[in-house]
Amino acid sequence: MAALIAPSILSADFANLERDLGKIATADWAHVDVMDNHFVPNLTIGLPVVERLVQVSPVPVDTHLMIEDPDRWAPGFAEAGAQSVTFHAEAATAPVRLARELRRLGSRAGLALRPATPVEPFLDLLSEIDMLLVMTVEPGFGGQSFIEGTLPKIQRARRAISAADLDVWVQVDGGISRATIERAADAGANVFVAGSAVYGADDVPAEIDTLRQLASKHAH
Repeated sequence: MAALIAPSILSADFANLERDLGKIATADWAHVDVMDNHFVPNLTIGLPVVERLVQVSPVPVDTHLMIEDPDRWAPGFAEAGAQSVTFHAEAATAPVRLARELRRLGSRAGLALRPATPVEPFLDLLSEIDMLLVMTVEPGFGGQSFIEGTLPKIQRARRAISAADLDVWVQVDGGISRATIERAADAGANVFVAGSAVYGADDVPAEIDTLRQLASKHAH
């Protein structure tokens, strides 16, 4: 399974988002964090901005909804053209129904788990989603350090996906850099969200390429 790099625009310049999306044209996805100041203690951008970002992004847009009541709000992001919409298991009332609705609208459906949320209750639902996002920091802010304790959870998720012979991506988000990406890939992740590691680099395309190469060495 190919290693996919999804730089997070949380580390971009919010006054120059179109320009900074252009900087990651060699990436596989653009990771867009939507926070509502309720589910997480931060407020970022909402649907109107995402709708415009989809129109100008050189790569597909992967929205990560750190919001309350995704059952109500998530379908709007699929309708806006986001090619992947990820909602949090802790916030969704009917995750399977929501995942099916996102897929019906033409988006990939992602299910996200906070670091302390166990993966086991969701293993039987893997066939209903396209991606499992294992948060490797507490959601809400960029620039945090990687939580090593999430690696066994990534391993268990990948084993269950392989055992069921499913094509479900495993995404990691938080503290992903040259120092951590190989361990995450070795554990079974194949989609890597990197914010400050990419946007803080002197040469953004070169950093994306380096991260992809490091992860690809451990591709499952």
